Amino acid sequence: MQRTAYLLLMLTTLFWGGNAVAGKLAVGHISPFLLTSFRWGFAMVVLILIGHRRLRADWPTARRHLPLLFALGATGFTLFNATMYSALHYTSAINVSIEQAAVPMFIFLANFLLFRTGVTWIQIGGFALTIVGVALTASNGDLARLAGLQVNLGDALMILAIVFYGGYTVALRFKPQLHWQSLMIVLVTSAFIASIPFSLFEWQRDTMILPDLRGWAIAIYAGIFPSILSQVFYIRGVEIIGSNRASLFINLVPIWGTLLSVLVLGEFFQLYHAVALLLVMGGIWIAENSGRKAAAEAFRNP
Repeated sequence: MQRTAYLLLMLTTLFWGGNAVAGKLAVGHISPFLLTSFRWGFAMVVLILIGHRRLRADWPTARRHLPLLFALGATGFTLFNATMYSALHYTSAINVSIEQAAVPMFIFLANFLLFRTGVTWIQIGGFALTIVGVALTASNGDLARLAGLQVNLGDALMILAIVFYGGYTVALRFKPQLHWQSLMIVLVTSAFIASIPFSLFEWQRDTMILPDLRGWAIAIYAGIFPSILSQVFYIRGVEIIGSNRASLFINLVPIWGTLLSVLVLGEFFQLYHAVALLLVMGGIWIAENSGRKAAAEAFRNP
């Protein structure tokens, strides 16, 4: 089961990294909030076609927990993306990449404060390695550049986005036991509904860009991989190894984004990319190995 969780979480971050590249390709072809609505709307239609019978059977349970499920979908799926897209209007991609790596630390802190979930020093050390790897990538191999970063409205918005996704991950422990199809239908439908006001805001400000052929292709990609498969995989990964351990894999997102930028956008792969990849993977292995041993020890000595 551990290896299954690792594979699912690796694929999750790969799809999220691909979504970052898709977002770059989408500029000028579809506006960000409209893309958010289209991706969740497309995912909603696909999931309903696949799992409507299952949802009908699970509806009594889903209905009892509808406020919680709506909050999860709106917060983790819509508010995180809408806030991150807004942040990119005011701050650099370097800032956003570095700040996004703070998601696991927020989850560690929230789990400790709310549930007294323990964190070992080895896990903290592994987390620190992943942060160095992410910072190395985001700074293009020159960590001295980080000293020049300035805090502005965009950075504040990205911190808020981190709170949204961290809170979503921590709150997954409260979700009801539902078949994944039923769970995803409710979460994605909630995300679509919650995204509509953002698209209306974009339309009222006359900044909406209707999709062309590339825009539709990106919306379909985002609707299948980051919106459906990655969320299912992430939820399952959290179920298997817990939110603290699963959240460490989020630090792979900027690494995957860099590698996919090389393959898709034709950017050059540098030595610091390889070093950063080793640091992130090594940090995840150290922290995850420590977490697994701690969990096994707790099981043996309840």
